[in-house]
Amino acid sequence: MTLERQMHPDDPAHIAGCAVCREAMAATLEIDMGRVWDGVAGEVMATPVGRVERFAGWLLRSPGLARAVVATPSLVLSWLLASAAVLAVGVVVTAASGGETPWVALLAPVLAGAGVAYAYGPGIDPSFELSQTMAVPDRLVLLARVLAVFGVNAVFGVVASLVAAPVVGLTLGWLLPMTTVAAIGLAAATLARSANVGVAAGLAGWGLIVLANAADSRDIAAAVERGWLMPFYLMGTVVCIGLALHATSGDRNRGLGWQ
Repeated sequence: MTLERQMHPDDPAHIAGCAVCREAMAATLEIDMGRVWDGVAGEVMATPVGRVERFAGWLLRSPGLARAVVATPSLVLSWLLASAAVLAVGVVVTAASGGETPWVALLAPVLAGAGVAYAYGPGIDPSFELSQTMAVPDRLVLLARVLAVFGVNAVFGVVASLVAAPVVGLTLGWLLPMTTVAAIGLAAATLARSANVGVAAGLAGWGLIVLANAADSRDIAAAVERGWLMPFYLMGTVVCIGLALHATSGDRNRGLGWQ
C-alpha cells in the first residue's frame, strides 16, 4: 500500500485525484470467484449429515443425490407443516359434513401438484447452481426429488384419509388422480421452465376435472368416485411424464434458467 493511501485511507477527494491510490483500491477489490465458490460449496457439503439424509443416501446409493433430495424446497419443514395443516383442515371439514364431501381426496392432488412443480429449478431452489456442478445428471436429481415429494404427500393423504373415517374407501380412488395432477405440474414446469406455470397447470387441470364431472350430478365427490375415469388418469399420467422426460433430455435446459 502506498504512503499516500496510508495517509488518506478514507478520503474520497484524495482517492479521486490520485491515480496510484485508485489502482491500489482496484487491486484490493478484485475477487477470486473460484475461491469464493469453493468456499460456498465446501460450507454446503460440510453440513452435518442427519438421519434422513443418511437413510436417503443408503436408499439411493449416492450421498450427493441424497443431499440434493434433502435440499428439495418443497420438503422443508415449513412446506411440510403447511401441507399437513391443509389436510388437517380437510379432515375436520370432511368429518363435519358427515363424509358427503371428501375434501381430503380433493385437496391432496392440489398439494402434490404444487409440491412437485416447486421441487426443482433455478429461482426456487437455493442449491440449484451447486447441483449443476454435480456428476449426477439433472434429470436424475429432478426425478428423485419428484418421487420424494410425491411420496411424502401421498403418505400425508393416506394418513388424513384414515383419520377421516367416511372417506377411507376413497383412498385408492384419489391416489391415481393425485399422480395425474402431479405429472401435469411436472410437465408444465419443465416445458415452460417455470414452477409457477407448473402450479397453475396442475391447479387448472384438477379444477377442470372436478367441475366437468360434477356438472351433471352437482356433486363434487363425483370427480373422485367415478371409476371409469381411472384409465384416462393413467393415460394422462404417462403422457405428462413423457413430456417431462423430453423437456429434461440432453442439454435442452443447459444455460436456460427457469422463472
